[in-house]
Amino acid sequence: MNQEKFSTPSSGYLMLFTSLSLIALSILGIVFTEQFWLMGITAIGLFCLAGFVIVNPNESSVLVLFGKYKGTIRENGFYWVNPFFTKRKYSLRARNLNNDPIKVNDNLGNPIMIGIVLVWRIRDTFKSAFEVDNYEHFVQIQSESAIRKLAGTYAYDDIEDIEATITLRSGGEEVNHLLEKELSERLDIAGIEVIEARISYLAYAQEIAGAMLRRQQATAIVSARFKIVEGAVSMVEMALEQLSAKNIIDLDEDKKAAMVSNLMVVLCSDKDASPIVNAGTLHQ
Repeated sequence: MNQEKFSTPSSGYLMLFTSLSLIALSILGIVFTEQFWLMGITAIGLFCLAGFVIVNPNESSVLVLFGKYKGTIRENGFYWVNPFFTKRKYSLRARNLNNDPIKVNDNLGNPIMIGIVLVWRIRDTFKSAFEVDNYEHFVQIQSESAIRKLAGTYAYDDIEDIEATITLRSGGEEVNHLLEKELSERLDIAGIEVIEARISYLAYAQEIAGAMLRRQQATAIVSARFKIVEGAVSMVEMALEQLSAKNIIDLDEDKKAAMVSNLMVVLCSDKDASPIVNAGTLHQ
């Protein structure tokens, strides 16, 4: 037997009435007839009380008889089973695992902090009860292992690896899907169903966070400057073309160079320009 099987035990209400009746009648018989052998019936009635089991909604009870698995009760209700059965209750409700961020290395070797939120529940009570020692601890350990494998597969971002198509920071649903798949494969041995798994925390480790932030800022500045210069060149080119087309002013090469230099300084500067009004001619 290596899989779950469902058990349909007897109604607990009928056996409760029967057990209480046996106890009551045997006690009355002892009191009024002094037939002390009736104490054995009282003992049987008391022993039968140990067979009652209550299964709440979204709970189950695993039945074991002298080390042999006998089945699982999944339907909620009040039941009676063999008093020799060992009854283990397992919750079938969905549970959250908010994994604290742990330090791991990404695909490029950078230390990062990453944490996940996992929503899971028991699918197979036999595997949860007998395939692993402690299924809750098993979920915790395997979640950390899945995090380490995922982090080692992808880079944190594409600043160092510009050819990366998927990164932890920008992967989004695709990274979460891969995380769910990895966890499902790892937790299947324990009969655990992974409902959802998502990265809840992602950041560089503290010792390199400052350096990485400055690098990101520098990258953003360079990108912005590139756009500014590209736009400034287009504006200067347009200004020269329109001045030449409308014959507003005739500029020689030196004047064009000076004009281009001044426009580029004004357009590319990160501070407001302070213009100087020339009251003379262009040659002064």
